[in-house]
Amino acid sequence: MPLSPPQPREHFHTRDIELRGYRREDGLWDIEAHMRDTKTYSFPNRERGTIEAGDPIHDMWLRLTIDDSMTIRAAEAATDASPFGICGDVVPSLARLEGLTIGPGWQRTAKQRIGGVHGCTHLFELLGPIATVAYQTKVRSTNERDPKTKPVYLDSCHALSTDGPIVKDHFPEFYTGK
Repeated sequence: MPLSPPQPREHFHTRDIELRGYRREDGLWDIEAHMRDTKTYSFPNRERGTIEAGDPIHDMWLRLTIDDSMTIRAAEAATDASPFGICGDVVPSLARLEGLTIGPGWQRTAKQRIGGVHGCTHLFELLGPIATVAYQTKVRSTNERDPKTKPVYLDSCHALSTDGPIVKDHFPEFYTGK
């Protein structure tokens, strides 16, 4: 275990998030997220009756179809389980993401379109990880990229800082250090 040993504790809640990226035959990309919340104990729910330990409180799916420019061509969501029956009513609103380009500031615009009462907090929370997986899915080998174009992932984290040793070694044309 990479963390230090924990203090004695009792497990109450689990959120599993799985993300996958696919290249489609038509040249587009599907990025899918599945989120599932469970509790380790049973509890009453006004609409669903008793939610048994291990049964999903939330079981939600989100798929963004993007093109090579990271523009969302289609957005689809599904809610298989939620604490309230009306939660799934917002699923069609996810289509409002179509036309947005994943990049700097895109979540701010997405929040304007599907945030608050116009969407679902849990589905919205998946947009950050989906963006990361979209970039990871589309990353091409160094030999396949245009050597004159700065890769979008440079300066996205400490290791890929344009003034750091990794960029100096792997992308010297974009190195900005001394």
